[in-house]
Amino acid sequence: MKIKNIIWGLGLCAVGLFGTEAKAQIAPFNAMYFHNQYLNNPAFAGINQGLELNVGYRQQWSEMPGSPKVQTLTGSYALGSHTGLGINLNHDQTGLFKRTRFMGTYAYHLPLNSKSDKLSFGISVGVLDELVDFSLLDGDLGDNSAIDFNQRDQYIDGDFGIAYTSEKWKIQASVPHIKENLKVVKEGENYADAAQFYFSSSFKLASGIESGIGIEPQVGLRTFRGFDNIIDLGVNITLAQDKMGFIAMYHTNKAASLGFSGKLNNTFQLMGYYNWTTSNLLGQGNGTFELALKVKFLKKS
Repeated sequence: MKIKNIIWGLGLCAVGLFGTEAKAQIAPFNAMYFHNQYLNNPAFAGINQGLELNVGYRQQWSEMPGSPKVQTLTGSYALGSHTGLGINLNHDQTGLFKRTRFMGTYAYHLPLNSKSDKLSFGISVGVLDELVDFSLLDGDLGDNSAIDFNQRDQYIDGDFGIAYTSEKWKIQASVPHIKENLKVVKEGENYADAAQFYFSSSFKLASGIESGIGIEPQVGLRTFRGFDNIIDLGVNITLAQDKMGFIAMYHTNKAASLGFSGKLNNTFQLMGYYNWTTSNLLGQGNGTFELALKVKFLKKS
């Protein structure tokens, strides 16, 4: 068999593994746990005053040909005291297969008292586009299966989220990929790792206030179609009035993450994370790293 046919076959496998029936990642961006919760829950769009932009990038620590690369971009803006608007862009590529998801978000934040307690609701609506990158193809450029795949229409998708937030508590739930979750699974279809539901709760401990130390433990639950549920256990430790922080996460699919955050000033915050792969993949890779940048504008003093 010719090498180009082998490469083409691997490309088709990538399409099968990461196509429209597998909508979520078992290992999501770590920024969603503490630093950019809008990534996974539209209720957090515009929850803070001003304009907030976040960019993120992830790949394997030791890059291999065709290994996954993921980029994210979110932007959210508080339009008044009750309304939040946002955009959420995710682009990932594995081998020949590219997947781009663009969502627009509306959120409503209902104040519950004169303090900072809020009950927030958010909904995102947008499009998902998947294709084979012919510029990387070393095979039959006239293959009808790849051409047919690229000629499929983009389709509408949506997410929904709810969150209760206060000075100390954050309790949230979200349903991603609403269209796929409502779809009836037909015999023979593969829905491995399709996300169905997310819940988390975190609490900021009042310790070391004078020294500027904060400790925020979190517990979360992610449910999937075609995969065991995953419990997330983590903690975010901040120093010097949130100017520096460290996070640690453990997931019950035998994966773990460590991360750091540092505020360069009141506008820029840099985050980095390292993820260990699940136990059954330890012989096939050495984990992934993530970098993220948060930029805040127009924040009222």
